[in-house]
Amino acid sequence: MEFFDTIVAILESTIRVSVPLIFAALAGLFTERAGVFDIGLEGKMLGAAFAAGAVAAVTGSVLTGLMAAILISVLLSLVHGYASITQRGSQIVSGVAINFIVAGSTVILGEAWFRQGGRTPALDADARFQTVTFPFADAVKDVPIFGPIYSNLISGHFILTYVAFLLVPFSWWVLYRTRFGLRLRAVGENPGAVDTAGISVIWLRYRAVICCGILCGFAGAYLSLAMSAGFVKGMTAGKGYIALAALIFAKWRPVNIMMACLLFGFLDALAIRLQGNPLPFIGQVPVQLMQALPYILTVILLAGFIGKAIPPKAGGVPYVKER
Repeated sequence: MEFFDTIVAILESTIRVSVPLIFAALAGLFTERAGVFDIGLEGKMLGAAFAAGAVAAVTGSVLTGLMAAILISVLLSLVHGYASITQRGSQIVSGVAINFIVAGSTVILGEAWFRQGGRTPALDADARFQTVTFPFADAVKDVPIFGPIYSNLISGHFILTYVAFLLVPFSWWVLYRTRFGLRLRAVGENPGAVDTAGISVIWLRYRAVICCGILCGFAGAYLSLAMSAGFVKGMTAGKGYIALAALIFAKWRPVNIMMACLLFGFLDALAIRLQGNPLPFIGQVPVQLMQALPYILTVILLAGFIGKAIPPKAGGVPYVKER
């Protein structure tokens, strides 16, 4: 049973760690399906996390913090949209610029407003999300096998955790079963044909960018209002880039994205679990190596197991309307 409890603990940590990856990867799915490559997922998540932590600390309301996170993330997405869609600038440069600007401004604003080294004040219980306990979870937690699975893996997570997993089938339905999704995918493949049909390519891409901002807002709010009790400098720690890797690894499909994020979450959870513990036949491993393990394995997976990933044909290419 000790081995089973360890597995359950690792899987529980996997779910917790994978949630922001799922939000961010789905955010990138909408933009890239529309032909807008967005490397600025990291910056949007970080800006949203700071906005959520700062506003929740001031107002004491978790919902106000969530709304602030979504607002800031959408505004950053619109900046990226204006630079890359309206002005037809480099989408890579725009995304990288957002990452750099947000990384610096969150620290400067955090220090100026709260004087805590770029952090926000610790949040009270009412200012952050609480875990959701399903019926009978406490009563059955001691039941062998079923109890730990129901109490720890199904119950006991934050509300945003369930939202993230529900968004996976919802995103699939939107992209493959609605008129908006059909047009969005068509814009990413052949924007000229969409424009010829009398549909605005610019407006469709802006709507995709707004969807990206909303989802990144949820990801950032989860980091500072659920996983942590406030904002910490650089708390995204590369999760936006891991989400991009998961998006490519999953070949731009919602269900595959969820599985890829769970895989990367499992690698991260396993690395955390193994820190400080000697490995069989190896012995003690430096903590820094265990912290880098998820990123190393991410590179290995992308290099050796992904196969050929074909992005949307118009991805990363600004659309110029033919006269």
